Amino acid sequence: MLAIIWHSRTGAARAMAAAAAEGAAQGGAAFALLSADVATPDDCVAAQGFLFVCPENLGSMSGEMKAFFDRCYYPLLGRIEGRPYATAIAAGTAGQGTQGQIDRIVTGWRLRRVAPPCIVLTGADRPDSILATKSLPHTALQKCRDLGQLLSTGMEMGAF
Repeated sequence: MLAIIWHSRTGAARAMAAAAAEGAAQGGAAFALLSADVATPDDCVAAQGFLFVCPENLGSMSGEMKAFFDRCYYPLLGRIEGRPYATAIAAGTAGQGTQGQIDRIVTGWRLRRVAPPCIVLTGADRPDSILATKSLPHTALQKCRDLGQLLSTGMEMGAF
């Protein structure tokens, strides 16, 4: 099972996670779309791979996504090593801060990155655009669908 673990504040990361789930469904492997505030260590143990989807806030991942990693970090040490993962990040103008933060955390779990980071830039850089509900272009959502399908197909074929 592919666990798509997500958090969103303004809708962009939620839309990205939903698009990835559509792609995963096309790839053939089972998947679960799990909000970061309810995902548990047991959910992670049950997963054969992961897609972490969240926004970048102030150069790092959202607090709820960080809380997921904090809550699950110690219970998962030594239990999910070698499993594949990828990331999708909704960012205003950068995304690399969140990307680096997730990569450092999952290094402790010994996960393997199997796809390049998917960073979708919304251009939000002022209070009005940061707070606004996000609508992503079809091309950005297609990138997320493709990533979900890649992960699902790779898991289904045993490539990861």
